[in-house]
Amino acid sequence: MFKKLVIPALMISFTISSATAETVRWARAGDGITMDPHAQNEGPTHALNHQIYDSLLQRDMSGAIIPSLATDWSALPDNPKIWRFNLRKGVKFHNGASFDSEDVVFSLNRAMADGSEMKELLSSIKEVRAVDSHVVDIETNGANPLLINNLTNMFMMDRGWSEANDVMTPHDVAKGETNFATMNTNGTGAFMLVSRSVDEKTVLKANPDYWGKNMYPNQVTEIIYTPIQSSATRVAALLSGEVDIIQDVPVQDLGRVSSTDGLKLATAAQNRVIFLGLNTVEGPTAELKVRQAMNIAINRESIKKVVMRGQSDPTGVIMPPFVNGWTEKLNEYPAYELDKAKALMSEAGYSNGFDIVLNCPNDRYINDEAICQAAVGMMAQIGINVTLDAKPKAQHFPIAKGGEADFYMLGWGVPTFDSHYIFNYLVHTQTDDRGSWNPTGYSNAEVDAMIVSLESETDLSKRNDTISKIWANVQDAQMYLPIHNQVLNWGMRSGIEFDVQPEDQPHFQFLKFN
Repeated sequence: MFKKLVIPALMISFTISSATAETVRWARAGDGITMDPHAQNEGPTHALNHQIYDSLLQRDMSGAIIPSLATDWSALPDNPKIWRFNLRKGVKFHNGASFDSEDVVFSLNRAMADGSEMKELLSSIKEVRAVDSHVVDIETNGANPLLINNLTNMFMMDRGWSEANDVMTPHDVAKGETNFATMNTNGTGAFMLVSRSVDEKTVLKANPDYWGKNMYPNQVTEIIYTPIQSSATRVAALLSGEVDIIQDVPVQDLGRVSSTDGLKLATAAQNRVIFLGLNTVEGPTAELKVRQAMNIAINRESIKKVVMRGQSDPTGVIMPPFVNGWTEKLNEYPAYELDKAKALMSEAGYSNGFDIVLNCPNDRYINDEAICQAAVGMMAQIGINVTLDAKPKAQHFPIAKGGEADFYMLGWGVPTFDSHYIFNYLVHTQTDDRGSWNPTGYSNAEVDAMIVSLESETDLSKRNDTISKIWANVQDAQMYLPIHNQVLNWGMRSGIEFDVQPEDQPHFQFLKFN
């Protein structure tokens, strides 16, 4: 059946066909950066790799942790430093090789190797050991009650395939490296890679030997994934029936999508915060009063109303409400006060302002470039002349992460749902194995020690007290300017039943057709 749809506002007529019970055509603004499952810790990259690779455990569409390649797990009663994982039997990789404990030991060690962006999630691990073919022990440096939270995006690879294709370690994206796993895959997941053209189209087909084929709906037999950076083009593709689901409906088009016959809109808060980072070591932003002035010059309510069309949750902390450690007090954001901001600029010796570049992505977060454009105007009101440099995320992230930017945008999701993840990546002094996304220059040895202590503190009351102390230091240092928590809007065919996942990860084995 075909339905005729007329959109009066644009005076354009589209023909829409019903989604089949086999193929799902999926689109979002940006592509995954690599197929190497340990080379990047980035949302769209994980979302694509989750279709192909499995982790020991994962989060379902509600965000709850569920078994995956491990059927159960627990800390040993006589030694809380050791977590034991019983592995699922009979699991095959896409090339037919059997999955066992050797692959788990290899994969976790690979994820901790140089070049991996996943290693900070595993910083508490002392050793990974195979007890037998389907039992693995993970020993941590101290009893770590939240180890499992760090494993939901930790994908398992086939050791034999990796050896044969010389991908025993991840490639370093920041250095421009590639390897066989950049474009080729061999997972145990619900879908197998058929073809991939970066930034154009990736085709996946259902894995006929998927271990979960009788556990989940598994109604999708093919996925055609198309990155569409242009918001207007992305929405037009949904309206015309060219795609069946888009993850990032532009806020200006929410009404059109929700009111269109044959389409529906699904909305939910995302476990992600958007913020601006600052150089705290060199230049004008090394002055605390300048950073404080910039913070109160941001009109978060205006960004919510004008840029985000009401689809954001303004905040004063770089931590979404989902996360352990969040409080209403921390969430409070400063009043927009230009006179006070100008006074702080004067006290810092910058009454005439200064010039600075704002590095921003244009294909990663909801209205990312538009938010940055708004920030440019707001900074101008206190004398700061900002030049906006907006680039695709593949170019932006190395600049931001590598310390080449004095002022930059970043968004941060928290897959562990715990503050330690934020601290370990964004607050700890930048070292070889921690603080990889803290190019601000902020460094506090006392705070570093507290961050590390969280990995072995089993008294949750004491642990939460330490988290509170770390947040106090972060808020005082003001190296980040929080803007808002994102709100997710997925647009899809009305014949599709699919919940919005708080980490913005569609796991298509859960999708059902009505």
